[in-house]
Amino acid sequence: MQFKLILTLIGLCCALWAPGVSAQPNADSVLLDMQQAYKKGDGKRLSALLPRAEGHLLQPWAAYWELSARLSDASADEVQAFFAKYQGSYQEDRLRNEWLLLLGQRQDWASFAAVANDFRMNDDRDVRCYTLAMENSLASLNMANEVKAQWYAQKGQGEGCKLAAQIHFNAGHLSETDIWYKARLALDARQLTTAREVAAMVAPHASKALGDALNNPSGFVLKTPLSNQRLTQEMVVLALARWAETQPDSAAQGLSTRWAKHLTRAQRAWAWGAIGKQAAQKLSDDALGYFANAKPTAMSDEHLAWRARAALRQLQWGQALEAINAMRADTANDATWIYWRARARMQTDNSEAAQAQARGLLQSIAGVQGFYPMLAQEELGLPLLPPQPPAALTPQEKATAAAHPGLQRALAAIALGLRSEGVREWNYTTNLHQPGGMNDRELLAAADLACQNAVWDRCINTSERTRSVIDLTQRF
Repeated sequence: MQFKLILTLIGLCCALWAPGVSAQPNADSVLLDMQQAYKKGDGKRLSALLPRAEGHLLQPWAAYWELSARLSDASADEVQAFFAKYQGSYQEDRLRNEWLLLLGQRQDWASFAAVANDFRMNDDRDVRCYTLAMENSLASLNMANEVKAQWYAQKGQGEGCKLAAQIHFNAGHLSETDIWYKARLALDARQLTTAREVAAMVAPHASKALGDALNNPSGFVLKTPLSNQRLTQEMVVLALARWAETQPDSAAQGLSTRWAKHLTRAQRAWAWGAIGKQAAQKLSDDALGYFANAKPTAMSDEHLAWRARAALRQLQWGQALEAINAMRADTANDATWIYWRARARMQTDNSEAAQAQARGLLQSIAGVQGFYPMLAQEELGLPLLPPQPPAALTPQEKATAAAHPGLQRALAAIALGLRSEGVREWNYTTNLHQPGGMNDRELLAAADLACQNAVWDRCINTSERTRSVIDLTQRF
């Protein structure tokens, strides 16, 4: 039985590199030429080279590059033919992603709906936002909560989430407060262009004032006439956050002496959070004092994280616990903050119930896989022992991994010098092709295949994705 499997593996390797796989002796160079043409946007060159890639193992890449380069002019029939020919491949789903973005941009909702359910990766916030925009446009569904979740989490501002936010704002499902919050998030991430675009949704005629606030924040804060008018307030909050990036102490003085009485509680909380964050990043002992000017419950998770770090640096366990307790669930449930919440609980409450609760938190993350799990293990007094190795891979498990078309293409692309393409296809195959990604045994087999081909980063990365077992021989 093992002899048959060995012959199968040998046959697969031979098939991968056999001359008959390529229709042309120089098909490898054709693929490399097509990659360069794609990077340059040379559609004519791609179309001319495509027939010469016929039959190559990496033909799906050639076909993807050629169609992707002219997707805006392609017909729906051409796209559907590509989906059918390369069904189940990374290239099919990658093109589907691009096609959905194009259909969403066109607001061709009928075509969008026909394709969206087949999108396997589901990792593009703009695609999801186009879906939310469609549901509101066609069925008047109020999807404001998810729109905010997607939009706020997005770095910068993609067209899909921008459209979804605009549609929901126009329908009265998003408020001006929601829009200004996104503008603050963008500025907090130093995405100035996005901050300007978002602010224009509610203040289209205030671009000059916004430019003054962002380009000369100290002057704006100190010279703008005091006012309780909403637009002025929001501009001042942005200016204070911008000023704090370079001079948090001066920004704090400008807020406390000039604008504190003219901002709402939520606006003050954001401004103090932004100032405190910048001071904490500079390791200033004044950071905690700035944070203390506003309740933690009114701050963003980013500001709360820096509030907690500043408190921990000064061993202010109570303030650290207060900040962590105010975090949203998805942030607070990270192993980092579970660990520090437990430690802070232990330090601030000696009661038996509090100590038991803290130990329970530590037990929920303790282990030998990850920095904070190991710290929790140590805090509980448990030994840090090497994990039990998993059962050895069977010949059948190895053969299944070696025969996987996605893994084959990924390795072939990397070997040819198309490293970026190979890594993307590998990651898709192991993590996104099926819901939840490969199971642990499949991941170990894929990692072993990468190891055997000396693709060490994929070997280690894939092995590190296992959930319940650890193979140290693959990772180190």
